Formats: sequence, C-alpha cells, structure tokens
Amino acid sequence: MAQQRLGIIMNGVTGRMGMNQHLIRSIVAIRAQGGVALKNGDRVMPDPILVGRNAEKVAALAKAHGIKRWTTNLDAALKDKNDTLFFDAATTQMRAKLLQKAMKAGKDIYCEKPVADNLKDALDLVRTAKKTGIKHGVVQDKLFLPGLLKLKMLIDSGFFGRILSVRGEFGYWVFEGDWQPAQRPSWNYRKKDGGGIILDMVCHWRYVLDNLFGDVESVTCLGATHIPKRWDENDKPYKNDVDDAAYATFQLAGGVIAQMNMSWCTRVRRDDLVTFHVDGTHGSAVAGLQKCWSQARVNTPRPVWNPDVPQPIQFFDTWSEVPGLGNYDNGFKVEWEMFIRHLYEDAPFKWTLLEGAKGVQLVEAALKSWKERRWIDVPALKV
Repeated sequence: MAQQRLGIIMNGVTGRMGMNQHLIRSIVAIRAQGGVALKNGDRVMPDPILVGRNAEKVAALAKAHGIKRWTTNLDAALKDKNDTLFFDAATTQMRAKLLQKAMKAGKDIYCEKPVADNLKDALDLVRTAKKTGIKHGVVQDKLFLPGLLKLKMLIDSGFFGRILSVRGEFGYWVFEGDWQPAQRPSWNYRKKDGGGIILDMVCHWRYVLDNLFGDVESVTCLGATHIPKRWDENDKPYKNDVDDAAYATFQLAGGVIAQMNMSWCTRVRRDDLVTFHVDGTHGSAVAGLQKCWSQARVNTPRPVWNPDVPQPIQFFDTWSEVPGLGNYDNGFKVEWEMFIRHLYEDAPFKWTLLEGAKGVQLVEAALKSWKERRWIDVPALKV
C-alpha cells in the first residue's frame, strides 16, 4: 500500500462555508483518517495550501488545523506544478474568472456553486474544461444529506408508486442585525456583492430536483424583498436591495409538480430548516436534513372535514420514521472523497461544471420569470 499526495490550492476557506464544511469537516477530517482509500489499496493524502487575502486570518486558520502551507498570492500558488487541484469557495462574482485562470494553468477544478453569476460565463467554463482536458466537479452537497439519502432509498424501492408532487420549505428568520447579530453575512443582501436568495438557493433546487424527481422543464417564480433595511457586521445600517424570499413552482419531466418556498424572513414550525414533502400514489414522505418520515397508502388516515370540532387525528403520529443504513458521514466530505477517487482512479462522478451550469440556467430562468411575471421554459443545455 502506497500513499499518494494530492496538492490542493484552497481558495476562500476563511469564509463560513469554506472553513467549516470544506476545510475542517472535509479535508482536515480526511487527513485525520489517513487519506482517501483507493481500490488498489493506496491512499490519497490531501496536502492543502490555504489562500486568502488577509494574511493574519489565513495564517491563524492554518495553524489552528495543523496545515503548514498558506499564502496571500494566488498567482504564485497556481504556478506550482506540485499542486494539481484548485478549489474555490470564495465569492460567486469572482468564481468564473478564477476557475478560468486555474484551468488555463492546468489545474483540475472542484468548486462551490453557483459556478458563475450568469449562464454565459458558466458555459464558457464547461468549454474551457473540455478544451484543456482537466477533470472538474461542483459541490452538490444536499444530495448526500442523510434525510435525502433515505428519501432516495424510498424512491428507488418504488415506495411512492407514481410521484405526483414535491413541496419544499426552506429558510429561517435571519435577524436584521440591529438588536441581535445576523446569522448570515451582509453581502448576502447586496446586489453588487452577488447577494439574493434566488442566486444563492435555486442552484441547489436544480440538482435536488433533477437527481431525485425529474429534470426541470419550466419554472415560475416570484421574488420579494421583505426586509429592506439591515445592519452589517460593523453595526452600520445598509439597504437590502435583493430578494430575501422567493416562491417558485417547477414542472418536471414525467409530470411531477414541485414547489419551493425559500425565505430568510420566516419563523420555523416544521421538522427542520429545509423539508421536502413528496406525495405519490402509493405513499408519501417528508425528508429533512437528517431524518425522513413516511406514510404508506395502507396506513393513510381518513380525515373528514368538520371545522366545528377539534381535529381528532394527531397527524404527526400517523407517520413512521425511515430507518437509516448505518452511519452517515458529513455530506461535503463524502463528495470530496468521491471526487478524489474520480481524480485518481477515474471513478464515476457526474456532478461536473455542466451540472453547475444547469443551476445557473435555472437561476436566470427564475429571475426572468419574476421580472416578466410568466412561466419560463428550461431547455436542455448544449455546449
């Protein structure tokens, strides 16, 4: 058994998502377990170099997690031929430009989504990847959540019969920042910085819907700016000039109808911060981040409408929790390991830059629907 080194240029890991999910819970965790095991018995050990604009911050992050290498000079990092993979979790607006630069330097690509803030740039990334021959992947993390893995198990088993509809609820109350600090960064609410919940979340719904229920064929979407004034990290008021909530309906291949409500202005009274309620002819299920509940046709209660008496059925009690299949690892880490195996043994990996471009395509369609107040078709992407 041999150990192989994978040099990774990690850009944007001083931010919340990049630091917690990609650096600490993925790469640091993979290093702690001795690397990624390959079929031939070898192990791949990630050797990251952290890249950031703030030298003090990136140096402290590297030291805290036992990482020897860091820099503020991305161009110099890209020139090092010993580091073959470029990862980006920095700002959406800069991502396409950085990925282009990295691919032209011969680096393989793994990145957060959205892969770009417009479809043209997203498709240009796909073309460059084909031209340079590099390998590429995009984070599609929600597919690897325990709740959605259990939901997929139900789908694959035929539990639902014919799936009729999907109803997704996502969001929570993000404090305005005046009397209690906001849980999300202020750039999320500024257009010039790439903010907006449609840009942030609709790319997620694209890969969830496509991979579990059917390809998205059309969309209608209404965005809203419910809270126009917020306070930033320095307690300074600023104008929220983007959508902080959106309400979308999707038509999927095969006739499935999906609805997604997404909001940073809602108080949670459901099982989790995101839930997917799936109805089928033979059964229904509700999946959250970790858990999933099901109700079969033969166990469905028979409610009768009568508003004059208290509801006699305790509906939550009529559902059964779907058991898991062993222990579930962190979803981001699982996909990292899959991509690393793709790099070294060409294991299948379908979540490429083209899949990332599909997310951007749906974002643009949703924004167009909101602006023009109509259904927008979502054709198959051709590159």
